[in-house]
Formats: sequence, structure tokens, C-alpha cells
Amino acid sequence: MPEDERPRERLTHVGAQALSTNELLAIILRTGSGSESSLRLAERVLSNFENLAGLGRASASELRGIKGIGPAKAAEIQAAVELGRRMSITAPMEKMRIHSPADAAGLLQYEMSLLEQEHLRVILLDTRNQVKRIENVYVGSLNSAVVRVGELFRPAIRHNAAALILVHNHPSGDPSPSSEDVRVTREVVKAGKLLDIDVLDHLVIGRGRFVSLKERGLGFNE
Repeated sequence: MPEDERPRERLTHVGAQALSTNELLAIILRTGSGSESSLRLAERVLSNFENLAGLGRASASELRGIKGIGPAKAAEIQAAVELGRRMSITAPMEKMRIHSPADAAGLLQYEMSLLEQEHLRVILLDTRNQVKRIENVYVGSLNSAVVRVGELFRPAIRHNAAALILVHNHPSGDPSPSSEDVRVTREVVKAGKLLDIDVLDHLVIGRGRFVSLKERGLGFNE
């Protein structure tokens, strides 16, 4: 491969943002397998797991099951995924103010799109809609018969939050709200009015997409 087309050299000259996902993964892998280049190996790895989200959910044994990926390369991939996950959780929260559903989704979309179970989280906000903290409050399929509304507000009361945003994921990748999602939203909005804590939105995270129930008028103002 000509030097100016190699991923590492391209990153040096044009920056990481200009590189494709295949090229970035090739840099992490460093070397290929046999006569296969690192770029070709990266293409096979991504193809095997369908996309970047699939790669993020892959276990070490699944990674090692791909020809050319040994324990060292599997560990490097998992370390890179975990660094990205931690960065997505911590960095954006610093004094961030929520102006739109996209702002809120951006805090959690990367990490939550990789989860294999449904997680329900609350983004706690102050009176200026600045993020105070994010807490995981429930794991499992969203069901109004199981989810205790009081538990959702406990972190908000403990940290004196003025408002909150509900966020949960659909492991299927389809963020379309279910009737149960709407029912839970309706109950939480009602409880928020009684507690004087604004429920600003409920976001459903899918694979590369999200849905705002507030924008769709589902569970709000009903």
C-alpha cells in the first residue's frame, strides 16, 4: 500500500476525524494476518459484527473466533471500546446545558446502544438545565407494573434536581416507543408534577437513532 494511503500516515496528515471506521480499527490492530493487510483485517472484523455497535458488544471469545484476531488484538479492541464508552459518559457532562433532545441523547447514545439489556437512566438537571449527574435506576424490560415511579425520583430528590430526563435503550436497535414506554412516561410525568420536578422528556435509544416521546407527544400533556 502506498505510504500516503496507509491509515497511520493518513491520520498524521489529515487527522483522525477524516479517517473511515475501517482505517481507525486498522490502526488499533496495527498488523494484518499473513498476506492480509491490517485494513483488510479491519474490514473483515467489522463485517463479521455487522457494524461498530456490534463490535462494541462482542466478547473476547467472539473476537478471537475471527481468523487473524488473537488474544492481544482482542484485548486492544476491547480496551479501545471501553475508553470510548468512558469518555462518552464523563466528558460531555462537564457543565453541559441541555437545549434539545439531541443534546441529551448525545450524552448516552453511544454507550447505551451497545447494551444487551434495557437500562433506564435519569439525567438530573439544575434550574438552568445544566447536567448535574446521570444515574442508572433500572435494568430490565420497561414495565409499569414493575418499575416503581418513586424510585425514579429518588436520585432527583437526593441531589436537589429541578428537572430530569428519562432515557432507556432498546437492545433490538429499533427506538420506536412501545405502548408500555408511553404508559410509564405518562405515570412519571404525573408524579413529577406532584413533586414539583419537571420531567422534560423521555428518550428511547436505538442503534444510531433515538426517539423523543416529548416531540411525538406521547405521554406528555395527556
